[in-house]
Parts: sequence; structure tokens; C-alpha cells
Amino acid sequence: MKAEQRDELLSTLKQRFEKHTKRHAKVAWADVLARLQSKPEKLKALADMESTGGEPDVIGGADAHGAFLFCDCAAESPAGRRSLCFDDDALAARKENKPAGSAAGMAQAMGVSLLTEAQYRQLQQVGEFDLKTSSWVATPPEIRQLGGALFCDRRYGQVFVYHNGAPSYYAARGFRGCLSV
Repeated sequence: MKAEQRDELLSTLKQRFEKHTKRHAKVAWADVLARLQSKPEKLKALADMESTGGEPDVIGGADAHGAFLFCDCAAESPAGRRSLCFDDDALAARKENKPAGSAAGMAQAMGVSLLTEAQYRQLQQVGEFDLKTSSWVATPPEIRQLGGALFCDRRYGQVFVYHNGAPSYYAARGFRGCLSV
């Protein structure tokens, strides 16, 4: 990443961090910046999250190792990551009308992880997200082996977890990524 691109990304992240302090109470930007500077390889993933409409931000405080969790905080599932089936196996299983890709495949290419159900619920504690869209989440192997996958959204003031066939895809369903830095 060129210095100009890095500086622009860090400026965007800082502005968002300062605008949404509820997401990370008692965390100082200086600590996040120091962590980002010590892990420059993570900036590409954050840039990919940003360029696909994710609006990444820190949610919560540092973990026991000093890492911060960045999560897509766009109001709706990121626009640049919708109309995807769950994973590459599901994509290969589609015989016709294949989507452009899969959520798990795109997340891996970006260097991020799909949110777990617990992380999705943690995100919903700092704001209200996916009021009109839904997001694929990491799915337990026993569900995936049976052909299913999980997704979440927020409706009626509640977070819901649903299931669908992994090969399915919808214009209003994407995925939210997370990255530990």
C-alpha cells in the first residue's frame, strides 16, 4: 500500500472512530493507531473492508493480547458484498444462475473472517445494523455438512438468527467481516 493510500485510510478510520465513541468506550485512538502501525499487514484487509462499503470500526476494547476487533459497521450489509452464496462448495453446487462468488471465499480473499453469531450480537450492542438487509455468519460444521448456513439480521428491536441453504443468495444478503488487529 502506498503511503498516500495508507494515510487516507488511517484518516478515514480515525474520523469514524472519533464519530462513534459508543462503539469503543474508554479506548483511545492513539492505542489503536499504535497497534495498526505495529501490524501494517492488516491495513490491506481494512482497505478492502472500506472499499466494499463495510465502514470498519473498532467495537469494544482490546483483548488480553492487546488486539482490537475491527468490524464492518455500515448500517446495512456492505453493498459491495451482497448477492453471494455462503461458501465455495455452495457456489460449485449451483448448476445455474450462479452468483459472482461466495461470502466465505470473498472474506478469505480479503483477509477477514465472517462474524460469528456472538460477534454479530456484540456488534448489535453498539448500534442497530441490518434493519433492511441480512448478513451471512460463520456456520457450525454440523449445520454446513447438512447443506445449511446461518445468517442474521435485526428486526422489531431484536437480533434474529436464521438458516438457509448454503447455495442460496439474495440481493439484500451479504456478509460482515471482522479483523483482529
